[in-house]
Amino acid sequence: MHMTHTGPDFLLPPATGPGPLDPPPSRPRQGPPPRRGPGVLVAALLAGALGGAVTTGLANPAITGSPGYGARPAAALPRAADPAPALPLAGGIADVAAAVLPSVVSVEVRRAGDTGTGSGFVLDDLGHVVTNAHVVSGARDVRLTLSDGRQMSARTVGADADNDIAVLRISGPTPPPLPLAHSADLRVGDTVMAVGSPLGLAGSVTAGIVSAVDRAAEFGSRGRPQRAVQTDASINPGNSGGPLVDMTGSVVGMNTAIATIGGPPGNIGIGFAIPVDQVVEVTHGLIGSR
Repeated sequence: MHMTHTGPDFLLPPATGPGPLDPPPSRPRQGPPPRRGPGVLVAALLAGALGGAVTTGLANPAITGSPGYGARPAAALPRAADPAPALPLAGGIADVAAAVLPSVVSVEVRRAGDTGTGSGFVLDDLGHVVTNAHVVSGARDVRLTLSDGRQMSARTVGADADNDIAVLRISGPTPPPLPLAHSADLRVGDTVMAVGSPLGLAGSVTAGIVSAVDRAAEFGSRGRPQRAVQTDASINPGNSGGPLVDMTGSVVGMNTAIATIGGPPGNIGIGFAIPVDQVVEVTHGLIGSR
């Protein structure tokens, strides 16, 4: 059976048939690619803290009327330059990591009876942080840890359960936001990096390539078919909500699920990220509705 796990908690029950993808920070469901090999499961990327699994339900109701995937919204978010393509950072992966890590956060969520961890990244200069909706679903308390070790509480601005995207906000000085690329510029074979807190290991960086740019996957509260970026960069529970970036340090997607073969979810080189254009459209709507 092919199962997709999303969110930091990979302790998700396998989906039946073409099961939905599970989100990272709680036990969300996300669907595997259309063609699933025998015995392969799609699992959420949520990581349970202290050995506890994170639940999959979303606390916030889904936001209706979110823009569809594919358009380039005129959102006031730091997009990568349009006229001339951004150049790769000279030092390669090491320089990209150094540029991106300060803007990536670890997300710790406390619910009734359990604790879970996930990842997120700074979206703008107003203190907005984006993560997966399943990561903060049902949360009573959300705390973020910055790359410099500072911890701060965060409140949920809004969550779109259908698209598995949530926006948090923190007050006080925040790291610079990550620039956002355009989905149309992404190509199969491009080098990418996944950044986040797999298994609670904050500030972890893994590298790989884009395996597919238009993979069909089922994730979100309704498990409806959506487009995803497939990558072989190592993604594990706890990576949910973290950025997938290109070699200019720009976000090309948000890590949300992986495919795994039986047993507990773990990386087998097939990960899925929500395309950056979809992240921009949904977060713009969530912030603008408040």
